[in-house]
Amino acid sequence: MKRILYIAAGLLCVGLGTLGVVVPGLPTTPFLLLASWLFYRSSPRLQQWLLASWLGKYIRSYHRRGGMTATQKAGAVGVMVVMVALSTLFFIPAGSVARIIVPIAGAVGALTVIFAVPNAKNDD
Repeated sequence: MKRILYIAAGLLCVGLGTLGVVVPGLPTTPFLLLASWLFYRSSPRLQQWLLASWLGKYIRSYHRRGGMTATQKAGAVGVMVVMVALSTLFFIPAGSVARIIVPIAGAVGALTVIFAVPNAKNDD
């Protein structure tokens, strides 16, 4: 039963991590790291699939460097700010609650990247 729950949670994390590639404020790497851990505990085949997929580059880079470089963090935060601003200004109707929620979610995502994600050294 535990194995099935880990696999289901891992697949959910892969889905959320995939969404995080395109949705501003939704992180990618933490969900993929959690999915990798869940698959490690439940299904080595699924873990190998994840690491071999195009999403595996996020996990491999994070493990190799021990975090994100300052340049990567700045790029991630920059993209989040631009996407949140564009979404809020051009795609969310005026007077909508989403005009408040989206910037708050973007700020939480940016602060998470800045303060919660470990710093790594540049590859030399």
